[in-house]
Parts: sequence; C-alpha cells; structure tokens
Amino acid sequence: MSRASFAADPARSRGRLHDERRGETRNETRGPRDAFQRDRDRIIHSVAFRRLRGKTQVFVAPDGDHFRVRLTHSLEVAQIGRTMARALGLNEDLTEALCLAHDIGHPPFGHAGEEALEEALAPHGGFDHNAQTLRLLTRLESPYPRFAGLNLTWETLEGLAKHNGPVAEPGWALAEADAEFPLDLASWPGLEAQISALADDIAYDNHDVDDGLRAGLFDLDALLAVPVAAEAWGRVQERFPDQATASLLPELIREQIGMMVGDVLEETRRRIAEASPEDISDIREAGRPLAGFSAEMAAGERELKRFLYAHMYGHRAVADLSEACKSIVAGLFAAYEADPRALPDDWRANLPSEYPARARHIADFLAGMTDLYAIRAYRRLIGPTDLPDGF
Repeated sequence: MSRASFAADPARSRGRLHDERRGETRNETRGPRDAFQRDRDRIIHSVAFRRLRGKTQVFVAPDGDHFRVRLTHSLEVAQIGRTMARALGLNEDLTEALCLAHDIGHPPFGHAGEEALEEALAPHGGFDHNAQTLRLLTRLESPYPRFAGLNLTWETLEGLAKHNGPVAEPGWALAEADAEFPLDLASWPGLEAQISALADDIAYDNHDVDDGLRAGLFDLDALLAVPVAAEAWGRVQERFPDQATASLLPELIREQIGMMVGDVLEETRRRIAEASPEDISDIREAGRPLAGFSAEMAAGERELKRFLYAHMYGHRAVADLSEACKSIVAGLFAAYEADPRALPDDWRANLPSEYPARARHIADFLAGMTDLYAIRAYRRLIGPTDLPDGF
C-alpha cells in the first residue's frame, strides 16, 4: 500500500539533535535503512529495551511462564500498531519504534514502582514514566562515543512525548528534553504516535483480560457482564457452536482485538475524510486527534477498563503485591539516599552533590532496575521482603 500524503516521511524528518555525519562516512554504509528504521533498530538494540523482559506488566516475576512482562507487551503493541499503520497508509517503521519504546521508562514493579518514585521525588519535581522514557533515550542510554542518548529523530521523540496528546505543563524531565530539542508540545503529534497510543490501549486491555482469566482473578461469567466482551463472545460462539468453552477463550481475545482494531480504522478514516489533511502539518494543527475509537467503542473500552480495575488491578492479591513492591522501591530510595556508598561504582562516581539533581540521579538508577534486581538489592541492603507467595 502506498504511503498517505499525511504520513511521516523519513526523507523530510526534522533530523537529530546531534549531526552524525561529521567525518563518519562509515555510518552511511550500515545497511539500507532510513531514519525511522534506524530509530527502531537503536531502540531494539538498547540495554533499556532488553531490561523490559524483567519488568512487571501486572504480575511481578511471575511463577507462570505464560504471563506477560513489559517486553512481551511492547512487542504485542508493535504488532497491533504496525497493522493499523499499514492499513491507514502511515509510516510503519516510525509507528513500530514508538510502540516498542513507549514503556521503556517504566521503573520496576510497574505502577507500584512509579508511585513510590513519584512520592520520593515529590520535593524534587516528581517522577513520570513517560517523561522518564524521554530522559532515558536522550541522556541515560549512551552507547555512542560523541554524545549522550540514542540521538533519535525529532519525530520519534515528539511521538513519545505527545502520544497521549498535547502537553500543556511538562514536568521537569520532559521540560529538559524539550529545552534541548524543542518538540512543539502544544500541538498534536502525527498519526503514527496517535495510532501507537491506541495500539497500547488495545493490547493491554485484551491481554490483561487473557492474563486475568489465566490467573483465575475473575471468570468468564464475570467478564461477560461487560458489553464489548459479551458481543465478542457471541460472535465466537456463533462461529464455533460445538467447541468447549475453554478452547474458545483465546478466540475471544482475538475477536476483541479485531473488533477494536476495525473500529479504530473505520473511525480514523472517517475523521481523516472530514478533516482532509494534505500533509503531516495538517495532522498536528487539526486541534483534535484524528485517530481514535468511535464514541460507542470508546464507551465500551472504558467499561472494560473499569472491569479490569475492579477485578484485576484492584484484586486483593494484586493490591497486596503492589503495596509490597512499592515498599521495596521506597526503601531502596531511602537507603541509597542515606548511604550513597551502596550505589554501584559508576553511579556513585557521577552522583551530583546538590539537590534536586542528586535525588533524580538516584531515581534514574532505581528506574532502570528490573523487578528481580530490585528485590535482590533490597534483601542485600535492608533485609527480607514482604512479598506474598503466588504471582
């Protein structure tokens, strides 16, 4: 399928913060890749991306091999994102890069770890995993000899900063990235970023349903009280009337994903036809998102999220686990702040002497930890954890 006129074009990219062409002709021979393909590959090859295999999606260091972690979630988001980008004539490589990197700033233990760092950094500007993604990719992950960060294109950084929409009041980490390489935070991003955000919603809604059913946190009867799930289940039963219920649960997840993807494509095409954008600048200046669910599906998706918050994220077993994990991150922050000698040599050598930079440096170290690394560090520095048995 040919690319739409309003898709992101690597040949017209606003470029990278650091010019990589100076005296480095070999750089141009590293494969026939355009700028967005290079961004995607830099993300995949980064240490931070590899660490996602050890970071919580919902379950911490799960005993079962089939539960999702941040890495598998990101891969599933990328698959859904590429599918929608291709159908809409958008840039698949930029969409994939945004999907793969969208959670790379998450600390260990998911939202529990983020809450702990937000509280610890409250006197120092706070913590936000979206902003931490930008900080990590522009400063902390530094595999190149001449500059800090991965030196990604403006379009990739813009999409990561604004994939949920314009940012009116950026926190300190995003403000720093924006000051160094202005990202036009007040406007909407391109459609590739808008699609990546929807792919994230579709992936975690449906795959958390899958994991929740697998873990026994709720059953099919409870789920079918949600209209979008009931509709999908009805379609599945109509196609496979003689199959056992257990064998059809994977088909239910596929059906729900298909329904949501189809709805996004239909609604986004309708909005595009209405707005008649000629190029990507028209997307950014539209004043509203041009990709999205229909009003009916948006309401259904919100109801599915409410179900998951009530029956999965708020389940007693998951809530108890989250509190224990939050205590681990809070305890580690306090321990490193009280005795920086406990930090690894390279982190201790670069520890700022003044606040807030000092606290933010410790938070950077903590945010990079995997779940098991944080658990081991806590046990070594502080003592036994209160992690419950099970997940």
